[in-house]
Amino acid sequence: MFKQVTRFYQKFFRHEEQQKVGYVSIPRNEHNISRKEISENALKVLHRLNKQGYEAYLVGGCIRDLILGKTPKDFDITTNATPEQVQKIFRNCRLVGRRFRLAHIMFGKEIIEVATFRGDHGSQEGKTNISKRSQSGMLLRDNVYGTIEQDAIRRDFTMNALYYSANDFTLRDYCGGLKDLQKGIIRLIGDPQTRYREDPVRMLRTVRFAAKLNMKIEPTTAEPIRDLAPLLKNIPSARLFDESLKLLQTGNGYKTYKLLREYNLFEQLFPIIERLFANNQNGYLEKIIEQVLKNTDYRIANNKRINPAFLFAAFFWYPIMEQTQATCVESGLPFHDSFSMAINEVLSEQCKNIAIPRRLTTIMGDIWRLQLRMKKRDGKRAFVILEHPKFRAAYDLLEMRASIEKGELLELAKWWDEFQYTSVEKRIVMVKQLSKINKRKMKR
Repeated sequence: MFKQVTRFYQKFFRHEEQQKVGYVSIPRNEHNISRKEISENALKVLHRLNKQGYEAYLVGGCIRDLILGKTPKDFDITTNATPEQVQKIFRNCRLVGRRFRLAHIMFGKEIIEVATFRGDHGSQEGKTNISKRSQSGMLLRDNVYGTIEQDAIRRDFTMNALYYSANDFTLRDYCGGLKDLQKGIIRLIGDPQTRYREDPVRMLRTVRFAAKLNMKIEPTTAEPIRDLAPLLKNIPSARLFDESLKLLQTGNGYKTYKLLREYNLFEQLFPIIERLFANNQNGYLEKIIEQVLKNTDYRIANNKRINPAFLFAAFFWYPIMEQTQATCVESGLPFHDSFSMAINEVLSEQCKNIAIPRRLTTIMGDIWRLQLRMKKRDGKRAFVILEHPKFRAAYDLLEMRASIEKGELLELAKWWDEFQYTSVEKRIVMVKQLSKINKRKMKR
């Protein structure tokens, strides 16, 4: 994978004159990026901006992925044109973002994101309409424009500060990103303390890229994360929901989860779960989280459908059961009433950190309630449960719990496995047999 990068650097540092101006320029015959691998729409945007007299480059993750031989999920462009100037050039353009203005150019389902070169905040003091920080150092507004050199330094990681020109097909490396890619190192540009305070989500991005790209976090980049992890509490819960899906549902969830635990980031996202870990109150919890993440990674690798509702349903099953038992003891309410209260309390507390949408919490509630209903299979109940839209997801959770808890739950999961795949006639027989067994138990 890194043979191309290794060959690049055998030639890079011969270009002493280029290094003096702050970047290394890699000609087409010395890098592996081909126009055939780049979105036609992205190339159209680049060429049109260039024709209008503006600088424009492909930048960031798409360049990184192309160098590593991966297929980029999207293509981002950076330019010296302002968002308003970009909008004048493209009719299919809309401006988005308050923290930093962006131009989205629409080509059907594909969106090409165009950002203006970011500038140095030091030269913009007093202009609160374009730049603003919180007391903790987090950037609240960031519409500061500058040069490509300033833009490169404002990028988060060295591997994301690589620029591709459609004019001459050269690659520009301002921060040694190619060398870090060669060594498999994730390195923040600038002072890590400052950069994490500017945007605490960078801590999540650091561990996500480390897991996704199978790379190591450079020690200086890693050192402040544990202490600064609580800054994530300042991030809107809706944004953290989106980040949590990128962390756990993009094919490297289990590896990412281990890194989140290692750097004290998991407890910022899922404090309810972390409390149970710390108190060792439930030995099953860690096992089911590991299992559901491994299963999710497997399904993604095999192009199977996934649903975040199921992932979160597995995450919070045991916390809900713990809360149910506590409510039963404290209030004296029946189990089912305590169970419903526990669902509401756990979701309410969790959504303060990660705003799980109602469309998902509704499904999660169905999956949880079916866990109780699936124990009662007499009469017509089993047939009604089988027809429930979320039966399959509920069964998958039941099966996962059975593999962890063993005992009677294994028998229950085995019964439902046979019941859902057999004929109607056999289902009727199974229910009748179950009724006879229950009557015997009642007599005893």
